[in-house]
Amino acid sequence: MASRKKSVNASALDSQSQGTDLEHEANEVSFEDAMKRLSAIVEELEGGELSLEASLRHFEEGIQLARKSQARLDAAEAKVEELLGFDEDGVPVTEEI
Repeated sequence: MASRKKSVNASALDSQSQGTDLEHEANEVSFEDAMKRLSAIVEELEGGELSLEASLRHFEEGIQLARKSQARLDAAEAKVEELLGFDEDGVPVTEEI
């Protein structure tokens, strides 16, 4: 029983460190590359050929990429709104970039 528990704990630690690695990769990949990778992940998951463990890893990677990509989209939208902003009198709001 103790060896089983150690095995499960080691597996959980591997999973946690892999999650950190995936987050790091998601932070470094461009938006366009993230979209390509998300499409590939969806195809692989829909193909049904992956093991449960591989499916979970792909799913986790996809979620991280999707969240990071959404954050980038939100930031881009905020920047566009800032650049196209008008005050209550209809005067364009300008700020130094």
